[in-house]
Amino acid sequence: MYAKGMSTRDIEAHMRDIYGIDVSVELVSKITDKAMPFVTEWQCRLLERIYPIVFLDAIHFKVRRDNRIVSKAVYSVLGFDVQGRKDILGIWIGRS
Repeated sequence: MYAKGMSTRDIEAHMRDIYGIDVSVELVSKITDKAMPFVTEWQCRLLERIYPIVFLDAIHFKVRRDNRIVSKAVYSVLGFDVQGRKDILGIWIGRS
């Protein structure tokens, strides 16, 4: 959520409104500070030159935005390298 532009206060409110979980802004900030280096490292990693098999998929979710329900798609791309190992090539949230 933080990586998509939500502030720590927005995340705190979202967790309370959607899941009924009370988390402090400080806890959200600590979790974000710990997770973001790993996310950035994963996003910047080198990919294989060839993925003979690639799957593209989307899952549609109903989410609350500005007090209304909208549909959002989460796109994922999974590649298999030449040794048959799976690699998640990317995950994106589409525009509504």
